[in-house]
Amino acid sequence: MRVGVLTGGGDCPGLNAVIRSVVRKGVQEYGFDFVGLRDGWLGALQDKVVPLDISSVRGILPRGGTILGSSRTNPFKHEDGVRRIQNTLAAHQVDALVVIGGEDTLGAASELSRQGINLVGVPKTIDNDVSGTDYTFGFDTAVNIATEAIDRLHTTAESHMRTLVVEVMGRHSGWIALHAGVAGGANVILIPEQPFDIDQVCAWVKSRFEFNYAPIVVAAEGAVPKEGQMILKDRSLDEYGHVRLSGVGEWLAMEISRRTGTDARTTVLGHVQRGGTPSAFDRWLATRFGLHAVDAVKDGDFGTMVALRGTRIIRIPLSETRATTKRVDPSLYDEFEVFFG
Repeated sequence: MRVGVLTGGGDCPGLNAVIRSVVRKGVQEYGFDFVGLRDGWLGALQDKVVPLDISSVRGILPRGGTILGSSRTNPFKHEDGVRRIQNTLAAHQVDALVVIGGEDTLGAASELSRQGINLVGVPKTIDNDVSGTDYTFGFDTAVNIATEAIDRLHTTAESHMRTLVVEVMGRHSGWIALHAGVAGGANVILIPEQPFDIDQVCAWVKSRFEFNYAPIVVAAEGAVPKEGQMILKDRSLDEYGHVRLSGVGEWLAMEISRRTGTDARTTVLGHVQRGGTPSAFDRWLATRFGLHAVDAVKDGDFGTMVALRGTRIIRIPLSETRATTKRVDPSLYDEFEVFFG
């Protein structure tokens, strides 16, 4: 059997660990041949295929990013997208695909599976927002990076007695903001699941200054004020119809400064959260996902996604990932309310 591997959507730490485990187990235990499709679905559309073997995945476990490249290409936005992908797979005698991606890439995979392409999904995203799995790899690394940044910002905030607003990733889900904010001792944490009151935010900031303490505000990029819309610097859309987020941190700093009469600055962590070497947990989870994904291929259990439930790796229908975005449960946010303000 010949198996194709592709990584789609935004890069994240741990992608190479999946590729490595899929290829190593597939070759050594099942005798599969492998090819990689370059740049996600774009490579499938443009017939950009490279060989993959054990030597090509040697040494990539600690590397961030993806050796196959990635893109936010939506195959259904391209003319004859399904047919072109089928032609690419047929030309290289690919019997099945392992598709590594977030909700958009896996959403496209679900529809392609419905149209007859044999594939197995592997969930990845630093946002941890893919339904059906307790955690996605990449999330732990992103939280560690954001937490370290918040730790460092505490000292400079205190030196100048100013508010520092830290904008982290999280389009519809506040997992990074909540985890990193709590771990980093933030005074205010704003997530998309809970529209915020700017007057309340400013009241919390003022109360901290009364104790001669410089506040840290952590905001997910998708956080939204109760009165108004999502704050955006760029309203252009990608192929999945998503705006390119960023802007809430800058807006918050401006409003805090104007309303409180104190200095406020913004740090946007952006792609720093997605780069660099993966954490031990992400390497471990990504490796397990890869091992179970190639088992699903061997079993012919196509149209499924591997997922973490507790400590077990299970398989679920890919269609389940399209039902909803996994968001922070309000009860979890409420647990930490004592720390805010």
